[in-house]
Amino acid sequence: MTFLARLREDLDAARSHDPAARGTAENFFAYSGLHAVWIHRFSHRLWLRPQWRLAARLVSQFGRFLTGIEIHPGATIGRRFFIDHGAGVVIGETAEVGDDVMLYHGVTLGGRSLAKTKRHPTLEDRVVVGAGAKILGPITIGADSAVGANAVVVKDAPQHSIVTGIPATNRPRKPSEHQPAVDPAAYIDPAIWI
Repeated sequence: MTFLARLREDLDAARSHDPAARGTAENFFAYSGLHAVWIHRFSHRLWLRPQWRLAARLVSQFGRFLTGIEIHPGATIGRRFFIDHGAGVVIGETAEVGDDVMLYHGVTLGGRSLAKTKRHPTLEDRVVVGAGAKILGPITIGADSAVGANAVVVKDAPQHSIVTGIPATNRPRKPSEHQPAVDPAAYIDPAIWI
């Protein structure tokens, strides 16, 4: 996929996930979540070359300075990833984020160990994470799940789950709660599951 095609895809994802999005130009220039993702993609490409890892870290820190969003260059991010509002988002080095994932502000994908192993979470495709949620450790949040605002998640959640609370528990997501994120009229805020 070309750089321009990926850029268009990200802009389309922002427009489909944010009812406040007014147009491509505004999204391109004013959405810090998009800027953070684009900076991450560049720093991640550098990170994949061991001789460029210092440069990758410097680029990612510059991105943090510009956007208020910290994404370690070692994190693996899928397509059409969208961070709404963005302030205070932290994504650790070994985190893996699938396609069509959406995070709100204040989300942490953090570690619980200092070991140099997989220590950050994996979010499978189409996961939505509400504002202030903390997902910690080498756990997996299954595809098509939603994590409620301010949840503290330290255990795996299967596909099609609603994950809420401190410590978080999960329940199956009802068919009526599987509204497509691309339909703004059917948007469901994950904070409603608190």
